[in-house]
Amino acid sequence: MDFWQAFVLAVVEGITEFLPISSTGHMIITSALMGINEASFTKIFEVNIQFGAILSVLVLYWRRFFQSFDFYVKLLVAFLPAALIGFLLSDYIDQLLESVTVVAVSLLLGGVILLFVDGWFPKAAQDQMVEVRYPSALTVGFFQCLAMIPGVSRSAASIIGGMTQQWSRKQAAEFSFFLAVPTMLAAAGYKLLKGLDQIRMEDLQVLLFGNVVAFVVAMLAIRFFITFLTRYGFKLFGYYRIGLGLTLLVMMWLGIDLEV
Repeated sequence: MDFWQAFVLAVVEGITEFLPISSTGHMIITSALMGINEASFTKIFEVNIQFGAILSVLVLYWRRFFQSFDFYVKLLVAFLPAALIGFLLSDYIDQLLESVTVVAVSLLLGGVILLFVDGWFPKAAQDQMVEVRYPSALTVGFFQCLAMIPGVSRSAASIIGGMTQQWSRKQAAEFSFFLAVPTMLAAAGYKLLKGLDQIRMEDLQVLLFGNVVAFVVAMLAIRFFITFLTRYGFKLFGYYRIGLGLTLLVMMWLGIDLEV
């Protein structure tokens, strides 16, 4: 992977990580289109540039991270389902990450859901904060596990999970951002340690560069998403997902090889 390819993937990661359109799915598609999806370092890179996205959350919401001890316990409770299921099914999840077909179908079905989700939870449009209780945090954690299927979107799954608990779209989105920190940190750290013997010194330079780019782009994407989601909801993201999913399925039906 050269620096230009790293730049493209990092921009894709930064834009899509916190939007309900699946960052993993977009990076799988992008790496396939660039012809680098079979490289072992690409898979490591796609997970580990999440460090940059994590840092953007910490920078933007640093005051919120110095809350009560109860805040951290609730994040831990929400994180536990993904930690347990991710550990037990890590090999199976890695296999799914190699399938553009799974991504296309997930994008399509998830897009259909996003067309209707605002109507299912009309109170979520209200800009009000409610207390995050432990059962609610755990429920959001289980919703987040759906994103282990490539193309589902961790952001969408966890935000919708929050909306089922009568949270506003803004509160659900912000909790999703906070939950991303332990979740992505664990996933990226595990992947880095697992593939450390495959990384060369020049790869580390590319990885550092990618994280810097992802950090800057994610900062902008988070600000845009909160404003847009609060005002307009999910429908536009749903149309985008449906269009992209159908495009991928048509490309594969036409014989264009996007699979690993």
